Amino acid sequence: MIAVIQRVSRASVDVEGIRVGEIGLGLLVLLGVAKGDSEESAAWMARKIAALRIFEDDQGKMNLDVRQCGGAVLLVSQFTLLADTSRGNRPGFEQAEAPAIAAQRCDQVASILEASSITVARGQFGASMRVELLNDGPVTIVLDSAKER
Repeated sequence: MIAVIQRVSRASVDVEGIRVGEIGLGLLVLLGVAKGDSEESAAWMARKIAALRIFEDDQGKMNLDVRQCGGAVLLVSQFTLLADTSRGNRPGFEQAEAPAIAAQRCDQVASILEASSITVARGQFGASMRVELLNDGPVTIVLDSAKER
């Protein structure tokens, strides 16, 4: 599972001109699910997202997590994070999980975050989405459950 996490002042996602998810201060999480990612991968990713201390405290140090700063998470599925460009310029997506399983893993990540008292807004799985964000910092973190567990 790969996540690109951006600290944002605000973020939203639209599908066919309709706003389906929106947050103020918090984290925009673009989440790609790889073949073989398990429930354990989803739990690891959710715990790591919730615990990332990338918000500033009173002294201006990145020391607070998303809960501590009163933020939320906008979770957007993005299979293109699993792109393989090693065989040319047209990406292949053989490493991306099948849509039905990937949707389950995304839901598991969201559910674990919500169970941790974090407000979660979501994109629409499988849809063509327009994501808008105001990156704060900018701060962008990449997590890969296969490399970090």
